Amino acid sequence: MNSRERVKRAIRFEKPDRAPISHAVLPAAQIKYGQALDEILAEYREDFGWDYMSDLPIEKFSPQYKQGLNCDDFGTVWRVEWAGVCGIPVQWPISDLSRYDEYLWPKDFSAWPPAGRQYSGHMCGYDGRWYARGAWITTFEQLQQLRGMENLLMDIAAESREFMRLLDDLLAFNLRWIDRWNKFEYDGLHFGDDWGTQRSLIIRPETWRRLFKPRYAEMFARTKAAGKDVWFHSDGFINDILGDLIEIGVDVINFQIAVVEFDWTARNVRGHIAVRTDIDRQNVLPFGSPSQVKEEVQRTFEACGTPRGGIIACGEIGPDVPLANILAMYEAFREYGIDRP
Repeated sequence: MNSRERVKRAIRFEKPDRAPISHAVLPAAQIKYGQALDEILAEYREDFGWDYMSDLPIEKFSPQYKQGLNCDDFGTVWRVEWAGVCGIPVQWPISDLSRYDEYLWPKDFSAWPPAGRQYSGHMCGYDGRWYARGAWITTFEQLQQLRGMENLLMDIAAESREFMRLLDDLLAFNLRWIDRWNKFEYDGLHFGDDWGTQRSLIIRPETWRRLFKPRYAEMFARTKAAGKDVWFHSDGFINDILGDLIEIGVDVINFQIAVVEFDWTARNVRGHIAVRTDIDRQNVLPFGSPSQVKEEVQRTFEACGTPRGGIIACGEIGPDVPLANILAMYEAFREYGIDRP
């Protein structure tokens, strides 16, 4: 079967020939390792059409990854200390909510996404072989970038009329953005918001369900009405809302399994939703041995996979991950991705 069919079968628990592979490589790792990393990625080609180049054009980095101070399309200023590693916002365009009427939302949807099928990496000619996943749509994180984290947490606590208006306007903006993506032949759209700390949700689950769950549900419904899968990423301890995300239509979830815990994942997630795996990038990938990396992949697959599928094999590669561990991860993807539990 080709890559597109393999991914679709994995998502729908329809027995793919192996677990599809999805690359997640920070640009800083590409800069650091160059051709040595290219050779690994070429040997373990993924199923979403990525095409990496060792001569990565740094001048084309987004404001979040280009070293220095950079302003994005929303008016947020980012400080990036290390080229290719996401920086942090240092200036927020709506830091004063009383002046919200002066804010202008980005309006130019004409240039992105480009016509044709945009893969997760460079633009490729579409021949039907690859599963095309587009977009990166955020809500909680975009609010942080507009307001600043401290202001946003106070907004959520107060639930003022002005803040509710901002929430509604962001939803309307995201729905327009989704409509733009839906005009093209993508198989799935990607959403993401990091909702967890190491120990708990950042806000109360009840508050999340009241303020954010209905808005996610509307965005997901718009995506699925166009025949596209919903992919969602969220870091941290998000146990309290994983069931809600499944309920409102997420097809593929990417979360920190080592933080959520393996046994909990096996009991509450496995078989209910496809998982784009996260191989422990806080401890094992950067600091473990190659054999420990392989053990972690096996443990992750056992917690997430079923004999019918449900796994998208993925592990984030940062510049702190040794090449030997990168290779070990992909070797384990191939070994354990066929002999699933």
